Amino acid sequence: MSLIKSISGIRGTIGGRAGEGLTPLDIVKFTSAYATFIRRTTQLTSNVIVVGRDARLSGHMVRDIVVGTLQGMGFDVVDIGMATTPTTELAVTWEKACGGIILTASHNPKQWNALKLLNEKGEFLTDAQGKEVLRIAEAEDFDYAQVDHLGAVEYNDTCLRRHIDAVKALKLVDVDAIKKADFTVAVDAVNSVGGVAIPKLLTALGVKHVVKLFCDPTGNFGHTPEPIPENLTAVSDYMKQGKADVAFVVDPDVDRLAIVMENGEFFVEEYTLVAVADYVLSCTPGPTVSNLSSSRALRDITEKKYHCRYEASAVGEVNATTLMRKIGAVIGGEGNGGVIYPELHYGRDALVGVALFLTLLAKSGKTVSELKRTYPQYSIAKTKLQLTPDMDVDAILKAVEKHYAGEKLTTIDGVKIDFPDSWVHLRKSNTEPIIRIYSEAHTMEQAEKLGDDVKHIVQSLCK
Repeated sequence: MSLIKSISGIRGTIGGRAGEGLTPLDIVKFTSAYATFIRRTTQLTSNVIVVGRDARLSGHMVRDIVVGTLQGMGFDVVDIGMATTPTTELAVTWEKACGGIILTASHNPKQWNALKLLNEKGEFLTDAQGKEVLRIAEAEDFDYAQVDHLGAVEYNDTCLRRHIDAVKALKLVDVDAIKKADFTVAVDAVNSVGGVAIPKLLTALGVKHVVKLFCDPTGNFGHTPEPIPENLTAVSDYMKQGKADVAFVVDPDVDRLAIVMENGEFFVEEYTLVAVADYVLSCTPGPTVSNLSSSRALRDITEKKYHCRYEASAVGEVNATTLMRKIGAVIGGEGNGGVIYPELHYGRDALVGVALFLTLLAKSGKTVSELKRTYPQYSIAKTKLQLTPDMDVDAILKAVEKHYAGEKLTTIDGVKIDFPDSWVHLRKSNTEPIIRIYSEAHTMEQAEKLGDDVKHIVQSLCK
C-alpha cells in the first residue's frame, strides 16, 4: 500500500493500515487539517467548501467521509458530484466558496485516490500553504464543531453545463467554424467523468458525429489511465481506419488533453499546448509560459513566429500559474497536455483545450497531421537515476552545475542545461528515490542518446 503526503494534498492506494494506504482515518485527518487551514487563512466571509470527484470506484466512499468531516468541522458543503478538476476549480469561484477539494488521483490506476486541495480562487495551494496543511495534520491541530454549528450539504448538478457554456462564450472559440467543418471526433475518456463532459462539450460546439471509446463513467478504467501512447492502442487502432478527423483523449479528472491524428499517429501531448498557443497568439499576441520539462517548441513559436516573450517555470501547475500571472501570459501550461487559458481561469482545462484546438483545426483547413508538420519538430526522452541512501542529491546537482558551467543553466527546479539544439533537465522526484532526467532534441534517437550521456556523466560524478 502507498500513501504520499505532498504540498498538493494526500494521495494513496485504497485500503491497508492507517498511515500506509489511503484509509478512512487518513481521509478524516487530512480533510480536518485542510479545513483548519482554510478557517485560519481565508479572507472571505464564506463558510462554503466545494467538493467534486472523478468516477473512481472509491469515489462514493471518499466523498462521504470528506463531506461528513467538513460538516463536522463546521463548514457548509456544495457537493457537485462527478465533476472534472477544472469544473470543480471554477465552481469554487461561482459558489463564492473559501476552498475546494477534488477527489481524484489524476492518471493513477483505479486503486488510487487523492484529495487535491484548492484555495478560495479555485487554484492549488502554494508550496508554503501545502506544507502548513501537512504540519496541521501531523500535529492533529484541529477542533470540531459543536452540535449546533455542524455544516449543511447542498447538491449542485449544474456546474458542468455552466463550464461548457463558459467555454463556448470565449471570444476565440468559433462555434460556427467548428459546425461548418463537420468533424467526426472520437473520444477516449478512460471510463471516468470525461466520458460525460467531453461528448457534451462537443455537442454544444456543433459536432454532430462523436465516437465514444471508454466513455461509460464506471471507474473500471478500460486501460491504464495516463494518456500516453503505450496506453492508447485502442483509440489509435480506431483512428487508423480513417473513420474520424481527430481523437481527443483525457485522463480521469480531465485536466490533461492528448490528441490522436486522423492516421492513428499521436499528436504528442507536448504539442497540445503548442498548437493551442499558436492559435491564441495569432489572435492575441503576448507572453507564454510552460515548465522547464516542457518542449522547446512553445518557446520557438512564441519568440520566432510571434516575437513575444516566453518564460519557463518550475515544474508544477501552481508554479506555472504564478509565473503566468506575474508576466501577464495569454496562454500557458504544462507539456503533459495541460492547457491553462487565463481568459477563463488559471487551471489546466481539457475542455478549453478541445474547443480552442477544434477552432484552430477548422480555421486552418488542414488535417491534424498537416497541422503538426507546421510546428518545430522535437522529441522528449525520459530516463532516471536510482538513488541510494548515501547519495546527497543537492551535492550531485551542484556537481552537475559545475561540470556544465560553460552552458546555459537554469536552477530554479533541479538543473536544466540548455544546448543550442537540445536540453536536459535533472530534478529530484518528490515521490521516489530517483533523479528524473528529461532530454529533448530534434529526434528521439538524439534525445535518448543525450539523456543517456548526461546520466553516465552524473553517475561518474557520484563516485
